[in-house]
Amino acid sequence: MAKGLRASTKKANRVKLRSKVFGPVEDARTQRLSAKLLELASKPKDEDVRMEEDAATVGLKQREKEAESDPIAEQPEEGMDTSDNNPAIARKRHTPRSHTLKKRRGKATAIWIFTAGFFPYKPFLPGRAQYHGDVDDFVSNSPFNKVIFMVVDALRSDFVYSTESGFHFTQSLIRSGAAIPFTAHATAPTITMPRVKAITTGSIPSFLDVILNFAESDTSSTLAMQDTWPFQLKAKPGGRLVMYGDDTWLKLFPDTFFRSDGTTSFFVSDFTEVDQNVTRHVPFELDQGDWNGMIMHYLGLDHIGHKSGPQSPHMIPKHHEMDSIVEQIYQALQTKDHLKSTLLVLCGDHGMNDAGNHGGSAPGETSPALVFMSPKLESISLGTPCPPESPNKAFQYYNVVEQSDVAPTLAGLLGFPIPLNNLGIFIPDFLRFWSKAESVVLMTRNAQQVLHIVQATFSDIDFHGMVDWTRCTKPASDVEQLQCLWAAVKALQDNENASAEEQLSVLTKFLRAAQDIMSSTASNYGILQLQLGIATAAVTTCCAVAALAALTPTGWCFWTSALLLNYGGMMFASSYVEEEQYFWYWIASGWLIILYLKFISLSTTFAFYRIVYFPVLFTIHRVLRRWNQTGQKHAGEPDIAKTFLAAHNILLWTAVTVTFLDISRRLAWFGLPGAPTRVASCASIILCLSAFGFKVAFTIADAPELLTGTPQYLWKTFEGTSLVTLARIVLWGLALSVGYNMYQSIKQKPDFKTSAKGKCSDM
Repeated sequence: MAKGLRASTKKANRVKLRSKVFGPVEDARTQRLSAKLLELASKPKDEDVRMEEDAATVGLKQREKEAESDPIAEQPEEGMDTSDNNPAIARKRHTPRSHTLKKRRGKATAIWIFTAGFFPYKPFLPGRAQYHGDVDDFVSNSPFNKVIFMVVDALRSDFVYSTESGFHFTQSLIRSGAAIPFTAHATAPTITMPRVKAITTGSIPSFLDVILNFAESDTSSTLAMQDTWPFQLKAKPGGRLVMYGDDTWLKLFPDTFFRSDGTTSFFVSDFTEVDQNVTRHVPFELDQGDWNGMIMHYLGLDHIGHKSGPQSPHMIPKHHEMDSIVEQIYQALQTKDHLKSTLLVLCGDHGMNDAGNHGGSAPGETSPALVFMSPKLESISLGTPCPPESPNKAFQYYNVVEQSDVAPTLAGLLGFPIPLNNLGIFIPDFLRFWSKAESVVLMTRNAQQVLHIVQATFSDIDFHGMVDWTRCTKPASDVEQLQCLWAAVKALQDNENASAEEQLSVLTKFLRAAQDIMSSTASNYGILQLQLGIATAAVTTCCAVAALAALTPTGWCFWTSALLLNYGGMMFASSYVEEEQYFWYWIASGWLIILYLKFISLSTTFAFYRIVYFPVLFTIHRVLRRWNQTGQKHAGEPDIAKTFLAAHNILLWTAVTVTFLDISRRLAWFGLPGAPTRVASCASIILCLSAFGFKVAFTIADAPELLTGTPQYLWKTFEGTSLVTLARIVLWGLALSVGYNMYQSIKQKPDFKTSAKGKCSDM
């Protein structure tokens, strides 16, 4: 009872103090501020800017006077920092907009300088190649008049030539002499669009094509205005082209094909339909005689590599499928009269590494197979053992040629001009179709075409003037050596006693040297510009960190800056980029350890976190690390998803079902704020049920073995359901949910102007 009496007395005292002491002081201060605001408002409007500054100054001085004279006036909280070190004060005294603009300019400058060095100058000759002079009189004797160009995406050399290959029919053609095999060296970047450009133009692609390769709507990378062998083939009398497969060809060659059917390359889980959409056109086109070039680009093998690697159980069946198509086409070449002089080319645009990926310069990525097939080849080839005992080097079977050599080789075999910007060399194995004299003419045409590009690149070098032969014994540079080789070519051509073998030898040396020099020039990056760009980016980053330190708490700034700097340093090594996930594993582990040390330094009330919470977090972190083996180093090794869950389907689908139920619950509670409970619940159920159905239907089509042992009602309901329909329901549901949330956030956003005006009127 005494305790209640004391409480009542304290309460009464507070009421008296509020009414007699604090109340009058607050009223007096409010009156003073209101009077000052009325005085400022009565001033002329042309002094608005100065008035705002005076008001701020007067208000600040008024508060300082009140703080000195009024003991009850508002004071800074104890321990509060009023200097610039306080983020709240610093934000008021510094305007970050100017810092943001400067940082943006610095970043743009760094990017511009770096890009100028990373994309070096590459000469380009406009126009189309044409026959001229007596040098091309023998072209009417070309052995072929049609070509079937079959590209199997990511067809690594060992997929065709090794003992584990499923291309048994193709290997039999190699042994009989009806097929001549090569390993085509593909320079980086080993991506489809740059490699197709190299194959069709004979030039060296740039890394800019990597970006354009992923731009679905890109039209700037078209080859419509460049000289290519598809254009030259179409330009022949009666020339028509047909194309089926990867729609990259349709982007590169718009309005080029008489008939076409493109397929997208981004539905990676499709192993079958993406290839069947190509194969279904083959019988019809083999019966037609209205084309002289058919291009096919199969994507299924590349999809298998991306999905489960080169050792996937789906890989050998795909080999057999592709080999059966080769057999079907080759039998048509033997039996159909209008295909008697048709050349079949089987090749890969690039290879793949041990993880099934590509884009870099690993041996597996740069070593695709290249096979020329025709019954006519038996007249120049006695056959080659296949499979061979072992490759010469990693994935290098038989003779190694450059992928750009395809363009001049097709030009010679089908009798059309070599593309103007070609850097490739006619493959010498096919010179046996012609006499020695005709072979010299063919290689001379190739050398003269390459010389035009060399002259465009080194315009200060005179390749047609007199040469000091004494300097050719020890040339001062590669370009000078090339000048001497071309002088030797001209000297032998002027010498009536020079044999064809001597001329072919010097022509081949010149072409090899020119190819090496021009290839290195195309990738001759501006090191100084790259370094300057990196330095500019580093200075800009340091300035950004300094600005961030002035606007944010010290601890947060330190950890964020350390994270960004360490992550940025990883970009300087491809191995770190390939294993990027380990950086985040280390960061997560370090952060958990720091949190644990922080908590154990606190009082014993956090014993639960030390005993239960953190051990559970560390366990979950370890499980997540082993869930999927990503990157390159450990790709394909056992992990939880592929090894454990794949063998325990009930557990897998239990986890999937629980996940979708939890997502549905969260969406019902938080996904549609402001909506009636029943509406939110029904919307979340429909959305999650459609997403779950899409997952089940996709599994039925893609990996039905994962449904073995599960209750039939789980997947029978969704069997035969359209994947496109389910995907549309999910995407439209997500779009509507996002739109509704944006509308609610805008609707509930307070009107700052109205609230500020109300506060002023209250004063």
